[in-house]
Amino acid sequence: MLKIKEAIVVEGRYDKNALSQVVDAVILETSGFGVFQDSERLKLLRRLARERGLIVLTDSDGAGFVIRNYLKGAIPPDQVKHAYIPDVYGKERRKRAPGKEGKLGVEGMRPDVLRQALLQAGATVEGEEAAAPRGELTAADLFALGLTGTPDASARRAALLRRLDLPSHLSSKALLIVLNALYTPEELARLLKES
Repeated sequence: MLKIKEAIVVEGRYDKNALSQVVDAVILETSGFGVFQDSERLKLLRRLARERGLIVLTDSDGAGFVIRNYLKGAIPPDQVKHAYIPDVYGKERRKRAPGKEGKLGVEGMRPDVLRQALLQAGATVEGEEAAAPRGELTAADLFALGLTGTPDASARRAALLRRLDLPSHLSSKALLIVLNALYTPEELARLLKES
């Protein structure tokens, strides 16, 4: 079990239950879209972000990204890390039917996938040294690599997201954040050449 310094925010109680099997950390819920109306909860998340740091771990569907983007705008960026789960299609055991987009949420992910997502986001594991920053890709690098600003950029980004097993809802700005967390500019260029 990973002992993580940062507080982790997830969408709901089933996500919290799944994550508590993997990490020893403060885990809070947004109650789905409830966080939009709950100023007290947002105040707590801001305080935890300021004092401990915060890791946002939402589902990879559209609703998860709405919540993630809301928190991204409400909390200073230097206090938040973003963990992403891959797009995996299926349904959680407790549900009768798959979700609207047919993707598994945090609660449906295997423990090793959750662990890896947190580590890739740069979670501070107590008893271990923090990982060094990976690289400094810029928006200009994404343009130079054909991932923005060209007629086929959207298709190239979608193919890259599938290849790297990242959520399909990542905007180009979010993609830049994720790529900087996971790859150096050289590693990314090599991956693009291989595709």
